[in-house]
Amino acid sequence: MRELIDSKKLILIAGPCVIENTEITFQIATEIKRICEQLEIPFIFKASYKKENRTKLDSFTGPGLTKGIKILQDIKKTLSIPITTDFHNADDIKKAGHLVDIIQIPAFLCRQTDMLISAANTQKYINVKKAPFLSGESCKFIVEKIRESGNENIILTERGNSFGYENLIVDMRNIPIMKNYNVPVIIDATHANQKPNQSIGKSGGTPEFIETLASSALAAGADGVFIETHPNPSFALSDGATSLPLNNLKTVLAKLIRIKAVID
Repeated sequence: MRELIDSKKLILIAGPCVIENTEITFQIATEIKRICEQLEIPFIFKASYKKENRTKLDSFTGPGLTKGIKILQDIKKTLSIPITTDFHNADDIKKAGHLVDIIQIPAFLCRQTDMLISAANTQKYINVKKAPFLSGESCKFIVEKIRESGNENIILTERGNSFGYENLIVDMRNIPIMKNYNVPVIIDATHANQKPNQSIGKSGGTPEFIETLASSALAAGADGVFIETHPNPSFALSDGATSLPLNNLKTVLAKLIRIKAVID
């Protein structure tokens, strides 16, 4: 894992927002792997076993911890790719954190000390998403919590800041600010295009700007990108409004690889 993270190649974390079922999750992982092999870049497959931060009570949340982690482990074994998923409490990290390659801490939980300590104790890589109410400078306290708990395997992900109601904006200055903490920095190019908490009861988004934000962040020094992708975003069971159509992924990645090569 360290070799992948420390390489000069584009770091890619990609997959669907949530595990909808075994078949489509394998389909997406297989296609991303095919694309990345053609482009000669490694990637970490991401899918959530459960989405706890939903607007409506009847929103789809996923298969849950036990079944979800089993599906991710099957993908890891069958396709020989690393996996990550987001955890929502310290107990789940204690139960299953050792079964993934990267523990992802969701943005709205990024300051939860008990979660950060539990994640640090696994000695796994920890990808912490910066909350929309935090500055780049305030992320130093997140990094300190993990380091002081004995773990140096830290990644920070920029995913935008609240800009009034129902909108986000990315301040690219956060990229070099967070890199000053000597950790890899990723741009979440999908959630950063989110239009959260819409009056219809689910979030909207502007996926047409995924490539723009990803390109800008790499030009600002980001080490990689986080992209949620789906074969048919309009039918995705979670965050389809911000997902990149899977058939567009190769074109976007090819451009990002060229940008990173110039910057490096």
